[in-house]
Parts: sequence; C-alpha cells; structure tokens
Amino acid sequence: MKASLFCLPSVGSRAEIEAGMAGQRNDLYQRMLAEMSELIRMADDLGYDSVSFTEHHFHIEGFEVSNNPVMLDLYFAMQTKRIRVGQLGIVLPAQNPIRVAEDIAMLDHMSGGRACAGFARGYQRRWVDIMAQQTHGVRGALPHEHDQIDAANREAFEENFQLIKKCWTEQMITFDGKYWKVPAGRTPWTLDTTQKWGAGVEDGILKSIGVVPKPLQKPYPPVFLPFASSENSVRWAAREGVTAILPPMHSSYENPLYDVYAEVSGRPRGDGTGLLRDVIIADTDEEALKLWEDSGRFSTRAWFEPFGFRKHTMDPGANRYPTPQEAIELGYALVGTVDTVTRALEANMKRQKVDWLFCYTYNALIPHAKLMKSVERFWTEVMPRFN
Repeated sequence: MKASLFCLPSVGSRAEIEAGMAGQRNDLYQRMLAEMSELIRMADDLGYDSVSFTEHHFHIEGFEVSNNPVMLDLYFAMQTKRIRVGQLGIVLPAQNPIRVAEDIAMLDHMSGGRACAGFARGYQRRWVDIMAQQTHGVRGALPHEHDQIDAANREAFEENFQLIKKCWTEQMITFDGKYWKVPAGRTPWTLDTTQKWGAGVEDGILKSIGVVPKPLQKPYPPVFLPFASSENSVRWAAREGVTAILPPMHSSYENPLYDVYAEVSGRPRGDGTGLLRDVIIADTDEEALKLWEDSGRFSTRAWFEPFGFRKHTMDPGANRYPTPQEAIELGYALVGTVDTVTRALEANMKRQKVDWLFCYTYNALIPHAKLMKSVERFWTEVMPRFN
C-alpha cells in the first residue's frame, strides 16, 4: 500500500479562521507556503509516494485555498527530489481541457516525470457557476434540478477527459464532441512554415492540431478520481483505468463500490482503489482527539458537512452518525497513538485491502510542529506494519 499526503491547504488556525476573512490575509498565505514546504520536503525524504492539492476558488473563509493545484505542484516539485506531485483534483467541467492537458504535460517535464493527474466534477456553486460560464454553462445544482445538472456535469467531465487523453497520446488530433470541436470550424492556415515542417493542413485549411508537449511519462501520468462515492463515478474510473479514492463510508455503501470497480476493470477486488483518511498521531489518544476537534471535526462541521460529505458514514440501520470514538474504531479516521492508528488502519484492511492511502494532513489547523511529528511517525511507525 502506498501512502500519500492530501493537502487542501488551509490558511490560518481555527481561531484565525473564526476571526473572519482569513483567506485574504497575505501573512497567513505566506506562512502556509513556508510550512507546507517544510512538510513536503520531509515527506520527500521519508518516502511518501506523493502529495496532492485540490482546486477551489474564492475561499475567503480560509479553507481549501488552493485555486491552482498545478502551480502548487510545480512549486513543491522544485523543492524536492523524488516525491510525486498531483491534483485531487482539477474540476474539469470548469476548465479548458486542452489547457489542462498542456499544463500537466509541462508539469511532468519540469518535475522530471513526477506528475500525477486527478480530475473532479465540482460541487460548489459559488465558484463553478462563475468559472464555467464561458465554457459550456455547467454549474452547481439547486435541489429541484439536481438530476438534470448532475447529468450535464458528468457528460462534460467525461468528454473533457477523452479530449485530454487524445492530447496526451495522439500526434495530431481532431475532436467532435458536444462541448468541444477540434478544429472549431473552417480555419484558414496558409503559413508556409507549417507546410514545410508541420502537419494538419490541407488546401490551406486547418484539419487537425498537435498538442505539445506530450507528457514525459508514457502513455501519461497516473490518473486519480477523488473522492468516489457513487456507482457511476466508480464505474467510469474502472472503465478508464483511473484509481478511485473512496472517502470514509459505511460498509453498506462501500462494499458495492469495490464490487463494481472489480467487475468493470476485471481486476481483483481492491486493486485500483484507495482511501482518504484523516491521519493524526500524538503521544496520547486524548491529545490526538483534541487536535482532531480543532482540525478535521471543525472543518467537517463548518465546511464539508453542508455539502453532504459526511452522509455516507451514517449507519442506515441505526440512522445515526458514528461518535468520534466509533469512527476511529471503524477506521473512518486514523486518530490517536501509534497503536490506536494501527488498529484503525487494520480495521480498513480487514474490510478491504487497497492500493493507496491518502492522508489528510490539516495543515495550519494542526500546529505545524505537531503536524510534522504526526506525519513522520505515521510513516516510520505505522506504515512499516502494512508494507
């Protein structure tokens, strides 16, 4: 099992966020960059497989201030030697897929072949509505229109991914989709240089394009889907050979997704999948729980739960959420001493062995020195028991 770091990242402690408008404070952003640099350099030295960032915009509150994950990837790749850098993920329906293909290919070259790619569909109306308006009008959904918007969002996501793959793998491409056309129409191109040294022109009309550079890794960097919780998403990931990362889920929701991935991919159950888990190690369970209260549990209540991210941890039989202690015992969170975290991870592996574990680090919300120690101890004291 490979272990990776997942960083949103946040700017500001709980107290600084609760003071208001933390996301607009340059001092907090500068502190985040400095602390994240130290954390990722240590993870590189220790042997963590990768580090990944999400994409969100306009987060004045201070959570998930990660508007350009590829730029963060490059920033940290330039400070490290071997750790992979990626995105969990770029929101494809709000992006130009050709530019995404170019950016990740450039990142792959500039990092020496250490790029990963991750793509998401998007869910936050505040920014998706604005950022996607000049592409294809896909947006977040109001309650009464969820199915219609969800279907359009998925359609745009899947089309964009197909175009990205063509950009990465085909020398010259054409594309005739619902949202994207390549070429876009009848485009005159009479440049003599293209006729002599290029391609894609017939009788002075552009017929195809070549997207450059191609990724350094062949056929392209590893691709991940965060954080899969629906059958349609998992089925798509399995069909495309994309690693599906599952969030904490009750077994009644989780087991069918493993079955679907195995059925569609033709691989053994668990292959091609991974887990996202909060990871906090301290000297005592009580200290770890206190750190979790001001980081994972605080941000879940304030930021993630309103978007429905916790619903799959509810026991459908008992119709209630697990208590913090129950969540740890079930392995939904890896929080406590080394022994407690080991038992929690074992609980996951007993249900289903997987290829990947993405460790949610909660930078800034956990004091930096304590976070550094937690990340180090997880790698040196917990992971050897599973590898």
